[in-house]
Amino acid sequence: MLGSFLTRSAQAQPRAISRLASPMASLRFKSTSVRSKVKRIGFVGLGNMGLPMATNLFKGFSADTDFIIYDINQTTTSTFLKDHNTDPSNKDKVKVASSPLEVAKEATVIVTMLPASQHVESVYFGKDGLLEGLTAEHLVMDASTIDQSMATKVAKVLHEKGTKAIDAPVSGGTGGAQAGTLTFMVGSRTNGDFDLAKPYLEKMGKNIVYCGTNGNGQVAKICNNMLLGISMIATSETMNLGVRMGMDPKLLAGILNTSSGRCWSSEVYNPCPGVQENSAATRGYTGGFGMPLMAKDLRLAVNAAVDTKSTVMLGALAQQLYNQMAANKEYEHLDFSAAYKWLSENAK
Repeated sequence: MLGSFLTRSAQAQPRAISRLASPMASLRFKSTSVRSKVKRIGFVGLGNMGLPMATNLFKGFSADTDFIIYDINQTTTSTFLKDHNTDPSNKDKVKVASSPLEVAKEATVIVTMLPASQHVESVYFGKDGLLEGLTAEHLVMDASTIDQSMATKVAKVLHEKGTKAIDAPVSGGTGGAQAGTLTFMVGSRTNGDFDLAKPYLEKMGKNIVYCGTNGNGQVAKICNNMLLGISMIATSETMNLGVRMGMDPKLLAGILNTSSGRCWSSEVYNPCPGVQENSAATRGYTGGFGMPLMAKDLRLAVNAAVDTKSTVMLGALAQQLYNQMAANKEYEHLDFSAAYKWLSENAK
């Protein structure tokens, strides 16, 4: 996703969140400028989001703190090592771990950014997982988007070891990750744990929102992404209809974005090619937030709706559409805004 547009979004989204989380607004915008007191910071999961997040975290604390990283993709870890282990006086400034357990043994502050619940379970509780090396000295922040039950399970098990556990899923996409303008939706057992995590999260994001107890960060993220998936499909249908009726897409988008139909998907991340110069749509829907990830997040939302007996008819329909696209070889590696392309091609 594109930094220039996401910067605008990051400026707009916090206002909406502020209204929803007003009892905790005082915790959000105060800047926390601190030096890290830990010897080494760990980061597990250097994917499309994790790599730029780890880079910003490293830049924020590299003057005071060493790093250790882990990812199953050795090409990614080798690249990070080459780019950042450049201090001739400290050859171990950045280390590459052989397992999550090694990260826990070397670092007392750890961030994880993983694709789904099964990956979180494996990294934390699997063979040579983080859990084996965690102690009461550790602060662990999971930025993955996973189901609430997994987030609360991780927190419960870590709390039993005395470890401070934070769930902190993000919004802002790859552009926000690169620019360091992500929004973190944070769940923690206490305000004190949140305050300990905040200086680290501020190196990777612009808005750090305390959502309450462990698991509530995931609630906020799942609800946000269900709305995003629905609005992207609605925007795609609207743009497709207008173009087929003979309307210039840029003109139509301009009208929508100064009218009551305006939304993030129409204004900041329009799915119609050519409307925005640097959007995923204009670069062939490459990069950005992938179809399988949106399908996964919508499944989390629908599963949560079943558990809570909530009605999410549009959310369920959006899930089915994204499931179809994610299962299609032509679409599985495309950005989620390719819903416009799918609708256009399937209407022929």
